Amino acid sequence: MMEPAPARAQAGSPQPATGDAYQPAFDPRRETQWWLMWRRFRQNRLSVFGLIVIGLFYLTMVCFPGFIAPYYHDRKFDDYVFAPPSKIRFVDEEGNFHWRPFIYGRKTELDFYTLSWVFTEDPTSKHPIYFFVRGDSYRLFGFIPANIHLFGTITGEPIFLLGTDRLGRDLLSRIIYGGQISLTVGLVGVILTIFLGTFLGTVSGYYGGTVDNIIQRVGEVLLSFPDIPLWAALAAAMPPDWSQITVFFGISVILSLRNWSGLARQLRGKVLALRESEFVLAAKGLGASDLYVIFRHLIPSTLSHIIVIATLSIPGMILAETALSFLGLGIQPPMASWGVLLQDAQQVSVVLNRPWLLLPGLFVVAAVLCFNFLGDGIRDAADPYMDHR
Repeated sequence: MMEPAPARAQAGSPQPATGDAYQPAFDPRRETQWWLMWRRFRQNRLSVFGLIVIGLFYLTMVCFPGFIAPYYHDRKFDDYVFAPPSKIRFVDEEGNFHWRPFIYGRKTELDFYTLSWVFTEDPTSKHPIYFFVRGDSYRLFGFIPANIHLFGTITGEPIFLLGTDRLGRDLLSRIIYGGQISLTVGLVGVILTIFLGTFLGTVSGYYGGTVDNIIQRVGEVLLSFPDIPLWAALAAAMPPDWSQITVFFGISVILSLRNWSGLARQLRGKVLALRESEFVLAAKGLGASDLYVIFRHLIPSTLSHIIVIATLSIPGMILAETALSFLGLGIQPPMASWGVLLQDAQQVSVVLNRPWLLLPGLFVVAAVLCFNFLGDGIRDAADPYMDHR
């Protein structure tokens, strides 16, 4: 008995796939190196979290510090020295619920036993909190005059979400303005470090011989200088008419000319293994120049390591600024940075009685951890074809 003939395929109907399994068509517009990197990066939740937090830090503290901060960082409230954080309330003392949050006014009394100010809330004085209120003047993006702040009271009662310092200055405002310096001062130094370390390290490993010896010996001499004494010497050698931010910026640039040697040594070892690879020998056999091989093949092959070093160098600069300002060698008052803010928390009595003065340290820890999370995710995403299990 003859088997029935297969039905004729209709015009325009999809043809059955040949082979073991159907393979979707390759889309070069999507299956690119950068798209694969982004897809792998999104799979790392800690890295995405770090990217979001860092983005919020830069958006809040670098782009819109005057708008987010309720007051100017150096504004003093003489009646609120070492005031604890304000309590945001929705329910008053009578048990009535309010849709709009509010704070109570404060009464200030002197404790003659400890000779410190004691703050008590006044339930008869309620001050609602509003968004987009007028306050201290500032310049949006550095040149647009403005006086609108994200939140505040319209009655004139100050609100201190994180308390005040020894001069009655709002700690939240000082943390926001201080982050503007701590998060940006070292960026130029990091860029110079990455650029010099990448180029010199790749050249050292690619050429070897005399070039390699010269670069590595110069790097070893630069690494022999200790950091803290070098900072102190550079801070004393800067011209006295320079501002504090200019002095710290200059020191950061000078130290970046020294710190490239660590990255250069690491890339040298990687390039020594890559320069005998098939793709490098093929490029040289086809007549490619040394600069083409370096910038087109060797540096992209070490991209994941360079990115990790870059993301780790930024928190390193943040920690350096914090430590040096804490020791009195970096940014100095009245300018605000996270290191300057931590100077008020050097005494044990302050830590025990006024623990809110330690909050700038939490921002330092959060920024450093998020940069490390981001660097770890970018490192894995830079090798999208490698299985990181």
